[in-house]
Amino acid sequence: MDTLYVWLTSNAVVALLITGVLGLVIGSFLNVVIHRLPVMLERTWRRQCQEMSGAETSATDAEETYNLITPRSRCPHCNHTITALQNIPVISFLWLKGKCVACGHPISWRYPIVELLTAMLSIVVVWHFGITAAAGGALVFTWTVIALAVIDFDHQILPDNVTLPLIWVGLLVNLYPNPTFAPLTSAVIGAVAGYLSLWSVFHIFKLITGKEGMGYGDFKLFAAFGAWLGWQSLPLIILLASFVGAIVGGALILMLGRDRQLPIPFGPFLCAAGWIALLWGNDMTRFYLQFVGLN
Repeated sequence: MDTLYVWLTSNAVVALLITGVLGLVIGSFLNVVIHRLPVMLERTWRRQCQEMSGAETSATDAEETYNLITPRSRCPHCNHTITALQNIPVISFLWLKGKCVACGHPISWRYPIVELLTAMLSIVVVWHFGITAAAGGALVFTWTVIALAVIDFDHQILPDNVTLPLIWVGLLVNLYPNPTFAPLTSAVIGAVAGYLSLWSVFHIFKLITGKEGMGYGDFKLFAAFGAWLGWQSLPLIILLASFVGAIVGGALILMLGRDRQLPIPFGPFLCAAGWIALLWGNDMTRFYLQFVGLN
């Protein structure tokens, strides 16, 4: 392993190519998570409601196995089972010309976009951190926020199945004696402050307007960022997320005519801001402090 590490460290281009291929494979799996996890949650909630109401569970719900592994991927239009050769990241999409081989229905561009995005961001992470433990942790962080951002964009939910483990992993990677991204004390305070800050904003906004400005998933996601990066990163993340959210929201309303009453999920903007802070947060904060003459 030491020899492989030395070889990869001295051959940066090869290491980045391997990272890109790994990113494509992970991106393909993230597509499965993005599509199936909300369905799995909906089925779980429906089953729980049936149990609480005393209603009998249907034979279909009781017998069907549906998770991230089973059943095999299928065309949502004709139910054609997708073979291994038809499931190669990006390449299969191009080979099939973006259409199902059985029914000819167009395949969503979402799939190759997520795969390519995962590959590109993974390469940036390894280029930034090198072949280090920090890069490994940052890759896990990156893959997780990609899945969360797309799920929230599609369904306006940030599943506890993902956000809560992200908090615990963030605390673990910052354990003594060698915290990876932030001192453990800062990480613990960051988790608490991240949750309570948005929780407070939520209830104050609701008290004033009678409306809910965000969901509890946003609180947990922000807490996870605090656990990974420490409480010092939270102001930068919320500023970046709010700034990007305001620009994108304004563009959707002005250019695409989006209804002002339709909610825009905040999670994708938080995810983007958290990822930027993971890589360049310290540099951005240092630059700001020098700019205002505080450092």
